[in-house]
Amino acid sequence: MNKLFAKLKKEFYSLLPPTIFFFVALHIVTLARVLMLQGTGVEVDTSIAVTIAALILAKAVHIADLLPFVNLYPHKPLVYNIAWKTIIYTLVALIIHYIERLIDFWRETGEFVAGNQKLLAGIVWSHFWAIQIFLVVLIFMYCTIHEFVHVIGKDRARQIFFGSPQRVAISG
Repeated sequence: MNKLFAKLKKEFYSLLPPTIFFFVALHIVTLARVLMLQGTGVEVDTSIAVTIAALILAKAVHIADLLPFVNLYPHKPLVYNIAWKTIIYTLVALIIHYIERLIDFWRETGEFVAGNQKLLAGIVWSHFWAIQIFLVVLIFMYCTIHEFVHVIGKDRARQIFFGSPQRVAISG
């Protein structure tokens, strides 16, 4: 029982940073979407739907990090892994974003194919891609922070961000 608790605790703490990041980031995206759709009569995601999406995205990031091909460039400059992971996580976000919209139309039509056809015919592509651009930037920021913390260590990152107010020298 103690091993199970330790495993669950470790899993919880590993999911916490991406969950918090994507919770805040997706709420920012939702706010932008609300502002873009204001006055159009189009429904916007609720905070609960955004929170669920953040949990799904955080878990997808966590699972992707366990795959062997995610860290393709361990001995190259940091930018390689940041760019590679940004691409992978963006593809996951794109799929999740599309499926979220598809579910709404699927419920409306009662059929998957009809819902997909209605989505493709009725989606405002400029809004869809605007949200994707926000997500790419936010995912890039997450990957940059995540890789940076991985290189300098969690304790050092905590000291830099939350330590004493004096300047902290960053050295190898």
